[in-house]
Amino acid sequence: MAEHSPAAHADHGHDEHEIEHIKSHIKVYVWIFAMLILGTIVTVAISYVDFGAAWKNITVGLIIATIKATLVAGWFMHLISEKKLIYSIMAVTVFFFVALGFITIWSMMGASLIGGGLNQHSPTGGAAPAAAVAPAHH
Repeated sequence: MAEHSPAAHADHGHDEHEIEHIKSHIKVYVWIFAMLILGTIVTVAISYVDFGAAWKNITVGLIIATIKATLVAGWFMHLISEKKLIYSIMAVTVFFFVALGFITIWSMMGASLIGGGLNQHSPTGGAAPAAAVAPAHH
């Protein structure tokens, strides 16, 4: 009959702890995956809704995409447990993403000072239609 040493029992307890730790991580990954699937369903559903202006539709789409990107970066890429340097780099990235997104959406709004506002979406770009010019015959 084989005897078990106390060290073997300690390792067995350690293995059980590791198994529980892995199971808890799997639960988190499955939950994040389910949230990403739900986010995709919401994205597709929202794409059929007209919020009255293109910039509003884009804003809603970007909010959903940002939530999904945060889930992927935070848990699947393990950034949720990184050091301060990573957080600093991520904060700068988020700042520029928000700034560029704001500028893009602002340029599409009717009261925008850049990009022509609502006129940019007209077939003529806001300019008066050019008169047809007949070719000169010599």
